[in-house]
Amino acid sequence: MKTYRLLPLLSGLILLISLSACEKIFLVEDISDEAQTVFEHLWQDANDRYSYFELKEIDWQDVKNRYEERIYNGMPEKELFDVLSEMLFELEDGHVNLTSSFDRSRNWDWFQDYPLDYNQGIIDRNYLARDFWITGPFRSQIIDSVLYVNYRSFTEQISEAHMDQLMERAQGLKAVIIDVRSNGGGSLDNANKLAAGFARESYSYGQSRIKNGACPDCFSSWNTLNVTPRDGPKYTGKVAVLINRSSYSTTTFFAEMMRQNVNAILVGSQTGGGGGTPVFGELPNGWLYRFSSTQTINMQGEHLEPGVPVDYQVSLLQEDEHDGVDTIIEFALDRIVNY
Repeated sequence: MKTYRLLPLLSGLILLISLSACEKIFLVEDISDEAQTVFEHLWQDANDRYSYFELKEIDWQDVKNRYEERIYNGMPEKELFDVLSEMLFELEDGHVNLTSSFDRSRNWDWFQDYPLDYNQGIIDRNYLARDFWITGPFRSQIIDSVLYVNYRSFTEQISEAHMDQLMERAQGLKAVIIDVRSNGGGSLDNANKLAAGFARESYSYGQSRIKNGACPDCFSSWNTLNVTPRDGPKYTGKVAVLINRSSYSTTTFFAEMMRQNVNAILVGSQTGGGGGTPVFGELPNGWLYRFSSTQTINMQGEHLEPGVPVDYQVSLLQEDEHDGVDTIIEFALDRIVNY
């Protein structure tokens, strides 16, 4: 008798599970049936708002023609994701991503094809050593009367109190070295705060504008970008900024800010670029994306997107790295005191 009473319950559970499975199938089909709509949405928004087609000589209509052939309603969502990701890869831009629940597309060619020229372990053991200062996001050490400052990410907030302490520690020293190698960027406000600590007077370092329409020349007017000296303690002596190909986005902006500072030199290798500020969007199926929507040029009219060059090209030599020596720091220590 107990077995018979359980049969309706079991049948109901089986039906519920079957309906649930069918519902999942229908949801997947609903997503994949939107493939053409999703594709059109992404291509059109990039067409209207992406800022570097002309600079990079990209024929976006040709890109559409080639990738649209691979789109069909009912295609699996992961296949759709791969096609859209490949299309966005054509933009050759580290600020371009497509994000789903299962993956995030990216283009890291701006640094992966180049030497790293940075070894955090060597810096921690042999340059910062054991008695370095931790001042908010900054790690600093005095080396031969030069203040060495290691700053890992512009996403780490810089406060005015941090700058006060850093600037006060630099007073009376021969020079300052700011190491932003392999700093992938973050807040432009943090870059301005740091650059302001080394400015004797206000100066312009570039101009920016935003894409505001589908036509090639649909941009806002240029907006001038400035560095203004901070009100608190400043250091107006000699400065060396260490950069490499993994210095990207806001770090590229910071490099250009300091490049326009008459007391600063840039040492290492050209930054990875990232001169466009990204904008964000959401596709009809819920995936998120971003791409560059602004352009930034320096005071000579050159785009920051390809990267900021150095004054002194220096690589981390393999034999030095083996011996625990950072070739680039050693060069900067010698050059900043003697230039």
